[in-house]
Amino acid sequence: MQKNWKRYTVTSALPYANGPIHIGHLAGVYIPADIYVRYLRIKGKDVIFICGSDEHGVPITIKALQEKVTPQQIVDRYHAMIKKSFEDFGISFDIYSRTTNKVHYETASQFFKTLYNKGIFIEKTTEQYYDTELNQFLADRYIVGTCPHCGNEKAYGDQCEKCGTSLNPTDLINPRSAISGSELVLKETKHWFLPLDKFESALRKWILEEHTEWKSNVYGQCKSWLDMGLQPRAVSRDLEWGVPVPVEGAQGKVLYVWFDAPIGYISATKELSSDWEKYWKDKDTCLIHFIGKDNIVFHCIVFPAMLMAEGSYILPENVPANEFLNLEGDKISTSRNWAVWLHEYLQEFPGKQDVLRYVLTANMPETKDNDFTWKDFQTRNNSELVAILGNFVNRTLVLTHKYFNGSVPLCQDIKQEEFEMLNEIAQIKSNIELNIETFKFRDALKEYMNIARLGNKYLTETEPWKLINKDIERTKAIIAICLEITGTLAILGQPFLPFTSEKLYKMLNLENITWDDVGKKPIFKAGHVVNKAELLFDKIEDSVIEYQINKLKASKQNFQNNYVQLKNNISYDEFAKMDVRIATITHAEKVPKTDNLLKITVDLGFEQRIVVSGVAHCYKPEELIGKQVCLLANLEPRKIKGIESKGMILFVENGEQLVALSPINSVKNGSVVK
Repeated sequence: MQKNWKRYTVTSALPYANGPIHIGHLAGVYIPADIYVRYLRIKGKDVIFICGSDEHGVPITIKALQEKVTPQQIVDRYHAMIKKSFEDFGISFDIYSRTTNKVHYETASQFFKTLYNKGIFIEKTTEQYYDTELNQFLADRYIVGTCPHCGNEKAYGDQCEKCGTSLNPTDLINPRSAISGSELVLKETKHWFLPLDKFESALRKWILEEHTEWKSNVYGQCKSWLDMGLQPRAVSRDLEWGVPVPVEGAQGKVLYVWFDAPIGYISATKELSSDWEKYWKDKDTCLIHFIGKDNIVFHCIVFPAMLMAEGSYILPENVPANEFLNLEGDKISTSRNWAVWLHEYLQEFPGKQDVLRYVLTANMPETKDNDFTWKDFQTRNNSELVAILGNFVNRTLVLTHKYFNGSVPLCQDIKQEEFEMLNEIAQIKSNIELNIETFKFRDALKEYMNIARLGNKYLTETEPWKLINKDIERTKAIIAICLEITGTLAILGQPFLPFTSEKLYKMLNLENITWDDVGKKPIFKAGHVVNKAELLFDKIEDSVIEYQINKLKASKQNFQNNYVQLKNNISYDEFAKMDVRIATITHAEKVPKTDNLLKITVDLGFEQRIVVSGVAHCYKPEELIGKQVCLLANLEPRKIKGIESKGMILFVENGEQLVALSPINSVKNGSVVK
């Protein structure tokens, strides 16, 4: 550590309460944060570990719309699920709060008012996208379109999750409503903006000069945003769900989720301790944010600018963001159910929390995207946890009971190479510490497993089972040394494998030994009695892994089955025969004695036509008037209920609904669609 900090405030990204936790979340944020915090606690540091559910995100309101329930019902359901999953998995938060709590509303409102009263915000009326079908302004996440930087066609109005670029809705190419799919119009609305550009110089100095030690992916993204130049960012939205903007003239407006969510760290700390300010305002406190790479801009640019503007808070000392974890060679996708869900894992692999912790730490996406596969999960369990760590511990305890009735023998006959091995283990401990303190958790875990490898190698080479009847003193020394190594594994394994270490502590009857004692004094005294061996890990059979792989395959198949199969390829010449034109609907009425047919008059610019469409279950006649649509103009006319229909209006199937295809911007009637 660069500084002997008096205390630590460690936060991990607030998960959206619109779905369960999956392995990508664990590997990206929560396991690294938990390893770090457990280590600090073991070292006797004053540390608090803060998290909670982000319950005001736009994904939550979208989920509520989809399920036709209230946002509160959504967040209540998933907050409870997420909290229990974390508890059962052993993520050791000091508090897991939620942003719908009263204390959070009060804290976020007061933070906004402080900046407002200081004259920090820019208040201005701007044009923002408005969904004419829903009759409401759309928050950034309700708007999707093509990213101007990487061409991702599913970028959101605030960020492209493919390239990580921070966006404004007006940056998108071909923006559309994520809810209705309808065209968007720009409409005036008043909002409050945080002038990030005024903090650009301070942010540049703080990050690019004072924190060159940050991970390259974090430092590089920050430099890129700063080099592009920061712009004022709206911190309010036209929504009903969220923390209301606490000033006059702000009816129907709430705080932008990325303004209110990070304040959730502060409000959760208030819940935890009446002495909360020392964890957020004392210069001797080290603030660390654990996040995924898609949150870097908010934790390194937006939130620090907010803290700078407020003036009394400390800034984060480090923001160790991980990259993404893929699954079986494909990007994890909640919408496609392509994920390993934590709550399901805990049900299907009872007692194996540490196996998943181990595999995700060993494969943690610290500097680049990595891949989780069920075969690798099985291999690491069987070949590493069972065959190396578990095997060494089991052999040591079994031999201790077999030869010495479970009592630690007096060790007097130690050779020079054994002193050297114990010194090497002491050095490994230092390596573990350095790697954890510099957020290199994969390397720290490798070092830890090297201790078990050394122990296995030593036990295999010394063969005490061959010496027991020839040289009892050498046998005593070997078993005593193996017990020391086992005790070391119990103590140093606590940050990585907490459930396993707890088992080891009980088997070894360990007490009054600290992390700092390792390598400095013996863990056991002669005569100390250890309990009989219990298996730390057991093999995972092929059938278990096949079940999980087939489960994923079924998810993919179910997703694909929900889509209409592609038709056979056609030639370009066949496609070119279709003449699709833009037309405006000028009149629409129900066809008598039918349930679903509408008689629609369209203006092609050069002529009027009548088209019969079976869309009365989706549109009232008056809703279509004035809408520009795409018309297949050279479809052979046909009579429907006695009406000659000249052409076909193009609609998109969206479940049971039909949505008319419309140009994003108004264009001339008769324009050719290519």
